[in-house]
Amino acid sequence: MEPKDTIFLVLLLSTTILQTSSAAPNRSELDRFIVASCQTTRYPLLCVHTLSAYATMIRHKNDQDLAQTALTVSLSRARSVSIFVAKLTKQTPSFKRREYLAIKDCIEVLGNSVDRLGQSVKELGRAGHAVASEDFMWKMSNVQTWVSAALTDETTCLDGFSGRAMEGKVKRMIRLKVVHVAQVTSNALALVNQFAEKRSVKFP
Repeated sequence: MEPKDTIFLVLLLSTTILQTSSAAPNRSELDRFIVASCQTTRYPLLCVHTLSAYATMIRHKNDQDLAQTALTVSLSRARSVSIFVAKLTKQTPSFKRREYLAIKDCIEVLGNSVDRLGQSVKELGRAGHAVASEDFMWKMSNVQTWVSAALTDETTCLDGFSGRAMEGKVKRMIRLKVVHVAQVTSNALALVNQFAEKRSVKFP
């Protein structure tokens, strides 16, 4: 991850994660919470590896913080890959037409994914402040819809490189990065769903 993306991620996390005045939980407790929560995801090992790096941003057993962090990491990595693919078109001007079109489409759908993940991060923060069940469920429905759409966008980018649309090193590089982002987004969606389910039962 580039330094500017790291700064972006830290700033975004600091503005979206609710702060707490209570003492920070023991790191081993946080790790156990992350491991247990990640078991609901499709890629649990990646989930643990991704979120453990930001464990200090997650309050012990706070599912919203966990989902918020997962979404923010997904947003940062989608943004980073979108920039990478865009730069690739300028650095490698000798693409064949079908290769260029596949990359152009990928840049467009990754941009959509970034926008939707950005919306989701903000809406999840607002959902955490909801005092009524209807308001909470409406906001969480928005988040789930947008993250699902972002995941579809990332999958669409991958579809563009299937078959013989592109060959060689460039194709492998793009696929590797986009597959990673799609897996991180899939995990974030699972944690969002988990938070929505647990929080909804607490409303009267």
